[in-house]
Amino acid sequence: MIRCIAIDDEKLALDLIEDDILKVPFLQLVKKCRNGVEALDVLQTEKIDLLFLDIQMPDISGIQFLKSLTHKPLVIFTTAYEKYALEGFELDVVDYLLKPYSFERFLKAVNKAQEHLSILNKNSDQPVTEEISFSNQFIFVKSDYKLVKIEISEIQYVESLKDYVKIVAGDKPIVTLSSMKAIEEKLVTPDFIRVHRGFIVNIRKIQYIHRNFVKVGDKEIPIGDNYKENFLQIINQKNKID
Repeated sequence: MIRCIAIDDEKLALDLIEDDILKVPFLQLVKKCRNGVEALDVLQTEKIDLLFLDIQMPDISGIQFLKSLTHKPLVIFTTAYEKYALEGFELDVVDYLLKPYSFERFLKAVNKAQEHLSILNKNSDQPVTEEISFSNQFIFVKSDYKLVKIEISEIQYVESLKDYVKIVAGDKPIVTLSSMKAIEEKLVTPDFIRVHRGFIVNIRKIQYIHRNFVKVGDKEIPIGDNYKENFLQIINQKNKID
């Protein structure tokens, strides 16, 4: 069961979220909150796995509230403003629901949250040691108490999941207890670029670049402001070489 709270200054929005939550068997609504202060009190007294968080609220915005938290649950932003989408990715939120959204879109977002929690819970009992070895062709990472061999050329992208990273290569993603920095140091070929605080991509697997996103496999990956200049320089250099 995923324990969640909904935070929105509009009563109608809270009621709609509550209706959607009640339709999903694995969600439990702990409380509806009209602002961040109410939510903070809940977070200090209850175990909360997931926040449904509005962005534009009086006194303190959803983004400011999220940045203020030391221990962050998973977050799904709910907002009427599309312009905050990239900042949402920068804050490692699970998903971004643009009001008004359908129940189908809501269900897709909470399924992503369930997948994230499943991965984190599955790996929470693993020893907190990084075990990574590599050659120029492959790396070994520890996952489910096994050392799994991953061909470097098959890696599409690497995604940060708090204390874990997800390496997408081949048919099945591999989750390992590690830091992005440790993985980045092992991917020593020039094909891998950090495009975001939470993502490393294989240039050879990029399908297209559009505005502040790159498409790799079936995922649109945001390009962070701090990484954009270096990324574009490398892409332009590749074009000159080719």
